[in-house]
Amino acid sequence: MRSFQPTPIFYTPDALNERGRQVLQTYPEAVQQPVGQHNRLPQLDANLYKIKSDVLVLGRLKTLICRESGRSADFVSPSLANGCFGACAYCYVDRNKPVNPITLFTNTEEILGAVDKHVYKQPWPKVPNQTHEFYYTYDIGCNSDISVDASLTDGVETAVAFFRDHPRALGTFATKFVNPQLLSYDPQGKTRIRFSLMPTRISKLVDVRTDSIESRLAAINDFYEAGYQVHVNFSPVIFYEGWLDDYRELFERLNEVVHPAVKAQMQSEVIFLTHHEGMHQVNLSLNPKAEQLLWSPDQQEYKRSQWGGINIRYRYELKGQMIAAFKHLYQQVIPWCDIRYIF
Repeated sequence: MRSFQPTPIFYTPDALNERGRQVLQTYPEAVQQPVGQHNRLPQLDANLYKIKSDVLVLGRLKTLICRESGRSADFVSPSLANGCFGACAYCYVDRNKPVNPITLFTNTEEILGAVDKHVYKQPWPKVPNQTHEFYYTYDIGCNSDISVDASLTDGVETAVAFFRDHPRALGTFATKFVNPQLLSYDPQGKTRIRFSLMPTRISKLVDVRTDSIESRLAAINDFYEAGYQVHVNFSPVIFYEGWLDDYRELFERLNEVVHPAVKAQMQSEVIFLTHHEGMHQVNLSLNPKAEQLLWSPDQQEYKRSQWGGINIRYRYELKGQMIAAFKHLYQQVIPWCDIRYIF
């Protein structure tokens, strides 16, 4: 995983607990500037890639709310961080927050305390569902990439330890990076990592500045041996000429590299592309080749998201055909990997 070397670090005074001060000490050459609010920064360079490469923000998260999910997890935890130095052309976080440097929230214990209070309000024992048969699952990485965050702060290790020791909760996150630091955290099966996968040649175009698909595949067995539940995340699935041939190659490679013990516990989630007109405009200037794949108005329709935004997805009938074709191929090549959900 590439290293992150911020040039300016913006921080709110209430973020400078021991964890926040440690981050500042890690980058002594960075210009350090206090701000009133972590989400109201001075004027930054308009280049999305440069902001993600150069800027770090430290803040204290004050809105400690667990939201219902029901897909990757039962609930979404309050964010440990926001933003990522990856610049994926389809990123929904960038879609909703165009100026989006990495923001670390240093009050990790408060955030996890909110999760603890929330889980004890839930009925027990839990009614088994597709997220987990026993534990309530909390996604800790919806607005960032936890593998990146772990390279910047000990907050991720603290979170893994929290879930390891909790009698009712399990943590989960998706990632496009391989961070060997995570291998030493001893999760004891109480954190689920979901490696995001797509065909290699498409990933090189749209997964900007993330780790390669091959490196993600190569890490799967190592993370299982280190004590993680390891699942995979086929997201986003993009429609183009030859897409099924590319997925057959990906499935065959997954079948080759995954150890039988890992296969026995692995499941997947499958999410077809959702795009956004605002991100389309950004990509036209930053990554036009990727946008040729992502923007196909003759195949797409508008949809209001559950959070109220207007997004673009594949037309209903076409998407139904794509899902059927994907599932048929999937059952041919990797039937051992149950699909937890697909949409």
